[in-house]
Amino acid sequence: MDSYSHDPFDKADAAGGSQRSRSRDSLFLMAQLRFEEETTVRDVRVRNLSEGGLMVDCARVKEPGTPVALELRGIGKVTGKVAWCTEGRIGIALDSPIDPKKARKPVSGAKG
Repeated sequence: MDSYSHDPFDKADAAGGSQRSRSRDSLFLMAQLRFEEETTVRDVRVRNLSEGGLMVDCARVKEPGTPVALELRGIGKVTGKVAWCTEGRIGIALDSPIDPKKARKPVSGAKG
C-alpha cells in the first residue's frame, strides 16, 4: 500500500494521541475533484470537512503538494493541494478557508 506524508491537521499530544487544531464535520457528501495536471473530473465522497481542509475517498494516489480543484455543494469551487495520501483516501489542504456549514444546508427545490 502506498502512503505519503501524514495528516497535517493532526497535532500529536504529549501522550502520543492526536488533537486537531480545527474542528471538522464528519459527513458523506459527494463532490467533483480534478487534479491540476488532468482533465478528468472524478466524483468523490467527502468524509470530513473543516474550514481549512477535507478528506475524500479517491482511488488515485497523488504526491503531497499536487494542486486540486473541487466543486462542493453549497460552497462552489475551491482549490487546494494534496496534504497527505494513502491508498483510497486523500487529505486536501484548502488554499482559502471555507464555511463547512454551507455544505450541510439542504438543497432547496424550485416551487412552481
